[in-house]
Amino acid sequence: MGGKMDDRIGKIKPAVEKSVLLYLAAALWIFAGGMLLGFAGAWLRHLDPGALLVRIAVGIVAALIIHHFGFLRVVDKNLARILPMDGKRCLFSFMNWKSYLLVAVMALMGAVLRYSPIPKHLLAVPYAAIGLALLLSSIRYLRAVRCRLPKEP
Repeated sequence: MGGKMDDRIGKIKPAVEKSVLLYLAAALWIFAGGMLLGFAGAWLRHLDPGALLVRIAVGIVAALIIHHFGFLRVVDKNLARILPMDGKRCLFSFMNWKSYLLVAVMALMGAVLRYSPIPKHLLAVPYAAIGLALLLSSIRYLRAVRCRLPKEP
């Protein structure tokens, strides 16, 4: 009985190559980063040039720090889990379950902040910093596909 059930589940499980997992991870980070940068840009567009320049500079510096000391560690852990995988894996295995929880918590926190009374021009800096850090960190996933995986025929 168990064998038939396993076969049926195996047939409907969305299994993909690890290169697809890496592209999916990169796409998620690019999408989230782009979304955060979009919010930040909309909130900053009404500032005078001097205030805008200061916020952009602070956002870039913060992004580099977040990227280097935070997100690259997450990417490296995901790569260390994905790269040794053999054969096709579940489409959703580009992140572990703890990362899915983290994404949900971060999305909830972002929504709470967006609808909070905090002025948007102040929220724009952390949004831009995290968004840019996500974009920068996504490059490591794309490099892993290009440099570390064998070329398929």
